[in-house]
Formats: sequence, structure tokens, C-alpha cells
Amino acid sequence: MCPLTPSESPAIKIILLDIEGTTTPVDFVFRTLFGYARNNLSVFLHKALDMPEVRACIAGLKAQHTVDEEDGKAPPEWRVAPPELEIDSAARYGLWLMDRDSKAGALKSLQGLIWQEGYRSGTLRGEVYPDVPPAFDRWRRKGLEISIYSSGSTLAQRMLFSSTEFGDLTPNIKSFFDARAGAKRSSESYDKIALVSGSPTNQFLFLSDTVEELDAARSAGMQTALVVRSPNAVIAPTQHRTIKSLDDLD
Repeated sequence: MCPLTPSESPAIKIILLDIEGTTTPVDFVFRTLFGYARNNLSVFLHKALDMPEVRACIAGLKAQHTVDEEDGKAPPEWRVAPPELEIDSAARYGLWLMDRDSKAGALKSLQGLIWQEGYRSGTLRGEVYPDVPPAFDRWRRKGLEISIYSSGSTLAQRMLFSSTEFGDLTPNIKSFFDARAGAKRSSESYDKIALVSGSPTNQFLFLSDTVEELDAARSAGMQTALVVRSPNAVIAPTQHRTIKSLDDLD
């Protein structure tokens, strides 16, 4: 087993976890969650238009649409009148962004609201790998803090971890960070997370399945480990410790 803190490294205080491919199967995120948001986007916008949060998402999408137009990305046309057409425009543009795996904040917030409805109705249920709950328990007993960092909204993160087959895991998690902290491949984002958390970056252990994210966290001073869930994965040489399960960390 890999020790949480190699002998030459500072003691770890906070475990910072990616979601997709780290705590949660990629298939659940891409097929279940993204599929649900895509299939329900238009209907949700029409029926939830009176919600201030939804109106804010539409306004955010419109602002992002302007940016994409100015950048020459040729997004689908946005029509502002009558109101019904603006809703349809927001839905078409939202799907266009989803096709491009956009991390736009307004889209992520809107997806979170759609997923919230799905979780509340029981249609959706959060999924985590079986090694996640015991790892959370083990780390908490050691006095470590647990935080989550994902491009999905903090609302979506909370809903996922509160509705797993293992029960509500959110009491184990101190903090949730999303795109408002910055891009996951930018070292400045990890500096910001450390500042908000009140601990120096070298007291963090960041776990992710994406090398570029780990590179950014390492540049900020965090300790890192690459999570490789597929038993058949070919692991290229990397400066990051490699684990295949959270059980590999003692």
C-alpha cells in the first residue's frame, strides 16, 4: 500500500478528490447524468422558467453565446423574442455546448438544477466505487479533511454524494469546489482552493484520473496520485504516484 505521505513530503491534512473516474465511474457521469440532462433540458427550461436560478442560467448562457459568436465558433442562432423562442434558443445552445463538453458555468449550473430534480424524484441515484465509503471512514478516523473538486456544480456534487447506495456520504466531506475555483488544468485554481481551505498547498493530496489536472495541482505545490481504475489500462510514465484503488492509500 502507498502511504498517504511519503517520508520526504509534508504531512497531508486534506484529501482533495476529483469525481469522474476517481470516486465515480465515468460511465455514470457521461451516460446517466449527461444523458438525463440532455433528454430533459428543453422540458425543464419551459416548466421551470419562473425559478430565479433558471432565469440566471439563461442569462449566463446568453452571455456565453455572445462570447462564442465573437470568437467565431458559430453557435446556433439565439433569438430573444418572443420569450418562447428565447427558451428554445437556450435549449439548442445548451445542447450545442454539451456536444462540445463545455465547462461553461451557466451550463454546469443548469445541469445541476436538472439533476437535482432527477435526484429528488428518485430517477437518479448517485454512484461511487465500493472503495469510496470505507476510504472516507478511514481518512476521517485519521483526522484528515475530505474535499471534492469537479467541473460539475457544487449542487450536483452534493446531490450525487448524498444519494448513493451506501447512504449519504456528504457528512464526511468538508468542502465542495467547482468551476468557480477555476479550470482544473490551471495551477491557480489549486492555489485558490488552498487559500479558501486555510491550509498550504503542500498539505493537500489531490487524487484524479487525469494527468493534466495532477500536473497543475503539483505545480501549485500539492501532493498528487493518479487513479487508474481500469485493470487493463496501459500506464505511461508519470511523475505522479499511481493507485488502482483508494485502498492502495493507507
